[in-house]
Amino acid sequence: MSGNKPAPTKPGANSKLLERQAVRSPLEAFRQNPLVQMLRPAHAKSAATAAATWLMPGLRGEAVPNMLQPASAQLGKIGSLEVRLAQTKGDVKRAQKLRYKVFYKNGSAIADAATMLAQRDKDSFDKICDHLLVVDHAAKPTMSGKQPVVGTYRLLRQDVAEEHGGFYTGDEFDISGLMERQSGLKFLELGRSCVLPPYRTKRTVELLWHGVWSYVRRHNLDVMIGCASFEGTDPDRLALPLSFLHHFAAAPEGWRASAHPSRRVEMNRIAKDDVETKAALRMLPPLIKGYLRVGAFVGDGAVVDHQFGTTDVLIVMPVSAISGRYLDHFGADATRHAA
Repeated sequence: MSGNKPAPTKPGANSKLLERQAVRSPLEAFRQNPLVQMLRPAHAKSAATAAATWLMPGLRGEAVPNMLQPASAQLGKIGSLEVRLAQTKGDVKRAQKLRYKVFYKNGSAIADAATMLAQRDKDSFDKICDHLLVVDHAAKPTMSGKQPVVGTYRLLRQDVAEEHGGFYTGDEFDISGLMERQSGLKFLELGRSCVLPPYRTKRTVELLWHGVWSYVRRHNLDVMIGCASFEGTDPDRLALPLSFLHHFAAAPEGWRASAHPSRRVEMNRIAKDDVETKAALRMLPPLIKGYLRVGAFVGDGAVVDHQFGTTDVLIVMPVSAISGRYLDHFGADATRHAA
């Protein structure tokens, strides 16, 4: 993610962004919020460390991968770890097996019979998404003779989503107004991300973030969205962190989107003056904390996902709002960990 210099944008994007200065002004106000400043680490590596837990959206149906050109697959490397894009059905199956292990075997997700039989977390979105894979070339090969996939992230671009019925996030949150207000910008949905427990280290997480940023730069994307989760389905037990996000991390009006009324859970459960901020920060999942450090906002209302055993909030991260230190760390052209 790139520095004090403006990141390269698609032709005409600068004029479109200038037209939105009235909308962007609250971005700066949000970033200067003292409580949000408490979340900002001294170095970008701290953000990567904080993001060691991952987005866990719900389930749907069958899966076939989006095929990619071999020349575009590799995105970066740190030591024996490589981040790249999936190229084959086998690559996507390996990501699905990892997701099953993390979400179902080690997590609280409830598998139906088909999922349990397949031992893979798969849905209808997998076939239209790109998949980031972190592969450990120093680890013992799997039974198939392949090096193990130890981390993954699923990426869905707006142009692809619109050809296939929309974003996954749209099932939980009404993002249509947000996208209409920001119609000159290109959205990317982040989701289905996980890392094996032994690999939840700064190096692995930083490499995944590098892969995401490389993808953003490659496709000239402007906004990242996705669902981030709290463990548990009882909003009353999450009253403090949900209220903290509502009062201190809410998206400015131009970037706001709300949970669908039929699924909406109120986040404003404790009055602003009664929120114990330090205790709330301790309760925030590392992923959400990491996103706030980078410059993300949170949508209005939460959604309980009983199948995954989580309570989800909407994350909105305009590239224009990302803190300069993180962009400096990864580089405007995503070259820091380039292979």
